[in-house]
Parts: sequence; C-alpha cells; structure tokens
Amino acid sequence: MVDNQLSKTFKAIKDYAKTYHVPIMEDQGIDELLELLKVQQPQAILEIGAAIGFSAIKMSEALPTCTVDTIERDEPRYQQALVFIAQADMEERIRIFHADALVLSLSELKPQYDAIFIDAAKGQYERFFEKYESLLTTGGIIYCDNMAMHGLADLPLSEVPKRKRTMIRNLSIFKERMFSHSEYETELLSSGDGIMVCRKK
Repeated sequence: MVDNQLSKTFKAIKDYAKTYHVPIMEDQGIDELLELLKVQQPQAILEIGAAIGFSAIKMSEALPTCTVDTIERDEPRYQQALVFIAQADMEERIRIFHADALVLSLSELKPQYDAIFIDAAKGQYERFFEKYESLLTTGGIIYCDNMAMHGLADLPLSEVPKRKRTMIRNLSIFKERMFSHSEYETELLSSGDGIMVCRKK
C-alpha cells in the first residue's frame, strides 16, 4: 500500500464526514491515540464504534503488525466503512461487524485483545466497559474518547442542555468509577476531546 493511496483515502473520509456530518476523531486526538498505541504496541485491538472506518484505518496504518476488530451498528456508516477499508487495502487486517455493541455475542470476537478503544454512544461507556473488559489482557489498555464532550463534561449539570444531561451524568459516573477502580490505573489526557487511558493491572 503506497502512502499516496492512504492519503487519498483519508481525504475522502474527511470529505465524507464533513458532507454527511459523521463525527470522526479530531486530528490532535487521533495523533495522541496513535502515539499511545505506538508505545504500547498491541497486536490486537477491539474498537467500539467504527463510524466510517477512520480511526480503524489510522490504527492499522500506525501499527503494521496489529489487527483491528471494530463494531458499527449504523447501516449506512457500516457500508461506507467497508468502502473506505477496501480503498485503504486494509481488508485483511480490519474486521468490521455490523451490530449493536451491547447485543453482539462475545463469541464472535477474539478471546483476548491488548487494547480496547471505546468511541460510541457516550452515555453507554460504562455498559461497554462492563461487557468487553473481560476480553482485555492483563496489562492491556482501554482508551475512551470524547471524555470532555466539547467542554460539556466540565460544566455544572444545571448548565448542560437538558437533552444531554443523562449522557454527561453517565460519563461522569463512569470516569469516577475508573479512577477508583482497584484493577485499573487511569489517567485523563486533554488531547483532542479528552482521552481516558485505563491500564489493567
């Protein structure tokens, strides 16, 4: 795969995301995540929330020996992710599941992953964690994106728009739980929209 083809794919993804209002990771956030992954060097990553495949392709590019399994429940986004994964020539290294991550059977997946990246429904992060953390290897890391929620997570709940309060409340509860979790070492990075890094002891 020549870099030029990947560059074209990333441009196509960003253009599509802008046109159809698909949220993908900010440049600063994805760059920070990739740096963390390069240090960790996982061999298998599970991503919750593929969207149109941007972060899965980015992770595969940065980690040539790693495989990525990713889950997306939205049909149009799933179909578009297939197109971009093929365009990037990553079909042998990225396996995408069209499913609700809270419903998908764990038997469909690998028995263990070195890293889990959660970037789906923000109000469900704790449920994703509870379902999938058993697949994480000892010493493995869970990365959670959008912990700042564009500044909303730092506001008093009374100042958060009512339609987003439950989501922000759930995200806050999950963050507090991870910082006090006896089996995980957790830190919150300000990069992008806030990345929480949780290492399994």
